[in-house]
Amino acid sequence: MVKRIHLTDSSKSCSSKGKDLRTHFKNTFHVGRAIKGMLLLKAEAYLKEVLEHKKCIPFSRYDGSMGRTGQALQFGLTKGRWPEKSIKIVLGLLQNAKSNAEVKKLNVEKLAIKRVLVNHAVKGRRRTYRAHGSINAYLSSNCHVEIICEEVKERVKKEKKEEEKKRFINPRKLIRKALAKAYKNKKFVEVGKKK
Repeated sequence: MVKRIHLTDSSKSCSSKGKDLRTHFKNTFHVGRAIKGMLLLKAEAYLKEVLEHKKCIPFSRYDGSMGRTGQALQFGLTKGRWPEKSIKIVLGLLQNAKSNAEVKKLNVEKLAIKRVLVNHAVKGRRRTYRAHGSINAYLSSNCHVEIICEEVKERVKKEKKEEEKKRFINPRKLIRKALAKAYKNKKFVEVGKKK
């Protein structure tokens, strides 16, 4: 198993976790994917709009036999849903991350969601009774969710150096260009011409 190493500055970041959450993994996966990279406050506003059915969560991976909606067109897709239970759980985790940031004295307005990890948890086991005395498993796909937020650094424009402007130009190319100009303007001397 390969361990991923994620570089985050612990003094400028905060996180919140939820283990064995009673919500569908596939729905929560797409909610996490939709808010990844957004500012924390913007993500909260977006998820509240989804709860009001003004926007949708785009589904691109686990989308078999799923209905289409026009709201998904803004993401360049056709399939989308409004998974309320997953959204409420993720909103609670975002609220927790915000309070963790305030404890660490981070600027909440500059917090961006850097990573959203959604993993399978142990399935909840129930049973359903069928005809002729048989019993089937009735499992729930629970999940673990971890949200990591980090303060956005102010972007500073890089100064242009004069050395970068100068490119290496092949001298042969320069000679050819000069000859081409000379031939065009007919400013050339023919060597070995008979008089």
